[in-house]
Amino acid sequence: MSSIDTFNTNTHGMDSSVVQSSVIKSLAHSMGFFACGIAKAAPVDEVIALKYRQWLKKGEEASMAYMANYLEKRLNPCLLVPGVRSIISLALNYAPAQQIPEGEYQIAAYALGQDYHDLMKRKMRELATKIAEQYQIPQNKEDEKPTIRCFCDTAPVLERYWAQKAGLGWVGRNHQLIIPHAGSMFFLGEIFLPFDTDNYDEPMPNRCGRCHRCIDACPTRAIIPDEDFHAERCLSYQLIENRGELSDEAKAAMGDTIYGCDRCQTACPWNRYATPNTEPTLQPKPELLSMSKEKWHNLTVEEYQRLFKGSAVKRVKFEGLKRNITVKKF
Repeated sequence: MSSIDTFNTNTHGMDSSVVQSSVIKSLAHSMGFFACGIAKAAPVDEVIALKYRQWLKKGEEASMAYMANYLEKRLNPCLLVPGVRSIISLALNYAPAQQIPEGEYQIAAYALGQDYHDLMKRKMRELATKIAEQYQIPQNKEDEKPTIRCFCDTAPVLERYWAQKAGLGWVGRNHQLIIPHAGSMFFLGEIFLPFDTDNYDEPMPNRCGRCHRCIDACPTRAIIPDEDFHAERCLSYQLIENRGELSDEAKAAMGDTIYGCDRCQTACPWNRYATPNTEPTLQPKPELLSMSKEKWHNLTVEEYQRLFKGSAVKRVKFEGLKRNITVKKF
C-alpha cells in the first residue's frame, strides 16, 4: 500500500469543515483532468463487496496476489484512511494522438508514453496542494490531524467502483470505466479528503444496453456474459502480469500485440468519441514509432532500457517482453 502524498489538515482558521465541490472540480479541470466527481466515503456496497470476495475465493486474480492484500481496507476506505469523509475521483485522458504503424508490433495505448503513475502523482499532488491552500489547511507534518491522501493504482482502492459512485461513468461489460461521449481510455486516481463537501455526485447507471461488442472482440474469452472476469485468460494479463510461459490461447490470439491488449476498448462504440490526448509526456517517442519487427526481434537489453526509460512497459521487464516477441515468428 502506498500513497502519493500526505497533507496534515486542521480546521482552525476555516469558516467551515465543508468544502465546495464546484471549487474542487474547477481546480481539477484547470489542471487538465478530463473529469472529476465526488462521492461520500463509506464501505463498498454489500453486493459489490460480496462479488469481489467470491471472485478472489475462486482464484480469478491468478498470480496477482496483491489484489487480495488489505482486503478489508479495499472494501472500506474508512479503514484505509481513518477520518476520510469524501473521495474525489479523477480521470485523465490517454487516448493516443499517434500510434505505432499498422502491420508493426503493437503496444497498449496506455503505455505508449511515459509511465502514467508519475504523471498522475504530479497532477494529483498539485491538486491536493491547491485544495489545501484554497481552504487554508495547514500542512504541518508533525501535527497529527486528519490528512489528505492521494492514490493512483498502487493502493487497495476499487478505482472504477469509486469513479462510478462519483458519477464519472459506469463500469461496462468489458470491466472498464466508460465515460459517456468520451470512452474508456482514461487513467483514474483518487484524493481522500477529511472533510464533507457541499454536494455529492450521483452514481451513473450502466448504459451498455444490449451491446456485446467487447465480448465478441475479446480474443481469449476472458469476458463472458453473467460470469466473473477471468483474469488468467486475459491477453493483457498474459503479456504483462504472467511471469511464466504464455498460455496457448494467448499465443494464438496475440496477432501483432506484444504488450497489453486494447481490443475490448477499441470495439466499444463509446470510444469512437475519444479525443486524442495533448499531454506531452503521454506522446510516444519517435524511436518507438520507428520500431520495425526486425528491430524488435534484435532488441538488446541496452536498447530496451533506453527505449522504455520511465515507461510502464518496464513492468514486464526485458525478459518478459522478449518472451512475447519470440513467440512471433519473423
